[in-house]
Amino acid sequence: MKENKQLTCIGCPMGCTVTVEMEDGNVLSVTGNTCRRGEIYARKEVTHPTRIVTSTVRIEGGTFDMLPVKTASDVPKDKIFACMKSLDGITVRAPVKIGDEVVKDAGGTGVSFVTTRDVPKA
Repeated sequence: MKENKQLTCIGCPMGCTVTVEMEDGNVLSVTGNTCRRGEIYARKEVTHPTRIVTSTVRIEGGTFDMLPVKTASDVPKDKIFACMKSLDGITVRAPVKIGDEVVKDAGGTGVSFVTTRDVPKA
């Protein structure tokens, strides 16, 4: 059975409304995108959606109380809550540099949480 899904593309700043025609879980066509990234995004979003996960953790001995972190790459959308759970109780000690690993294998995804800012010692 054929179905159409409409998405707002986040592949670039244009924010195109993209229509994906599907049949039996397979993508037949993608229309409405103005660039190649739109087609790539739409195909991935309807077959295997992923996200970058961002959050904060506590940091001790630094110039801030909280440290922003994100997954080093995108993770399956259905693993977001497992990734967030892996941050429970995490406290980092200053100093830290952008890209320092905070949690390995977040939520069993094989993807690490990394820092997104430098924080010097206080």
